[in-house]
Amino acid sequence: MPFGSEDLVDDIMRTAPHTIRVFLAFRMACVGCPIATFHTVDDACREHGIDRDRFLAALSDCVPA
Repeated sequence: MPFGSEDLVDDIMRTAPHTIRVFLAFRMACVGCPIATFHTVDDACREHGIDRDRFLAALSDCVPA
């Protein structure tokens, strides 16, 4: 499943719950955050000081366990 920088964080975690481990690995406090409903990947990466391309690559590489 391709993920993009304009995808909402909450949508990603709801439609692909296996991606939650990626958010946690990057120490992003998006899991359970009420702002996740409005934040895009781009917003969240900027807020947390995460390289967006590296994060998107990790999301794309994430495979359900």
